[in-house]
Amino acid sequence: MSNCLNQNSQNLQDYQNKVGDGFTYRIIGCAMKVHNTLGNGFQEVIYQRCLAIELGKAGLEFEREKEQTIYYENIEVGTRRADFVVENKVIVELKALTNLEAVHLAQAKNYLEAYNFPIGLLINFGSKNLEYKFIFNKKFNQNSQNKAKK
Repeated sequence: MSNCLNQNSQNLQDYQNKVGDGFTYRIIGCAMKVHNTLGNGFQEVIYQRCLAIELGKAGLEFEREKEQTIYYENIEVGTRRADFVVENKVIVELKALTNLEAVHLAQAKNYLEAYNFPIGLLINFGSKNLEYKFIFNKKFNQNSQNKAKK
């Protein structure tokens, strides 16, 4: 059992090393450009549209509002849409709130698990300074993700 856990942890760490640094920092740079230009105080959808422009300028491939089916014990119970899926590797969840709370981080972690992505970003445009948090999916299964792509 511990060998399996060690292997999953190693897979997650390897994937984060390959994917995390380059893409996530480029995404954060795009978000900083948006926040520096607009400041805080707009609705989330405005930041989402502006971030889409900046991601495009940066040459990053992305999908907005990508829908994912949520299952409970193999029964479909609903859907959820990620704000962005960048390069089909990183989930980006946006907020425009004065303060991020633990519930927002928990929500973003749940989306990572539902999409089976290893890494994500929670970005908040609502505070005076841009806030971002890296999110890691400890349940990430790279083999499952590779099968889903085929």
